Amino acid sequence: MTPDLTRLTELLPRPQDSGQVPDWNAAESTLQTALPADYKELIEAYGGGGFIDGYLLLLEPGCRNDVYDLIKITAEREEANDSLWQYEDKPAGLEAEDSRLICWATTDNGEYLYWLVQQGDDPDTHPVLINDESGEDWERYDVTVTRFLVGELGGQIRSQILWDQFPQPDHGFRTAREMAG
Repeated sequence: MTPDLTRLTELLPRPQDSGQVPDWNAAESTLQTALPADYKELIEAYGGGGFIDGYLLLLEPGCRNDVYDLIKITAEREEANDSLWQYEDKPAGLEAEDSRLICWATTDNGEYLYWLVQQGDDPDTHPVLINDESGEDWERYDVTVTRFLVGELGGQIRSQILWDQFPQPDHGFRTAREMAG
């Protein structure tokens, strides 16, 4: 377990049953890119689901509850962003033709959290980009997903886009399976 995931489990108790391990090969084939190792470890520990803080939804590839399916949500966001960028500027880093965004989380308020993926880059160094609900404002964090979550929950990172009451003082996590059934 990475130090960041160890710290996250101290801040956010792991669920009793995170569910099945995703088919990483199928997910990466569908997305046409490798996913970060820390994210894979995070999903294997927690699975897709929602923070009890009532706000952030962690996406998992192939999740049976499609509200939490990374592949489905990424495809939807790619289509929506293509339409948006006919009227709005792309965020910095997406100018290169081979650049794209993969959505790894969303919120109840309509914000989206992405990785910025560029051809040939190391998946373990994908920066985190956050987009507000209007689609106009962006933030960039040059950290892994797990380090970002630890920073947000621990108070070292304070996004200006995410809800100002996130995180709540007490943290919990419910798997997508728990919420579906």
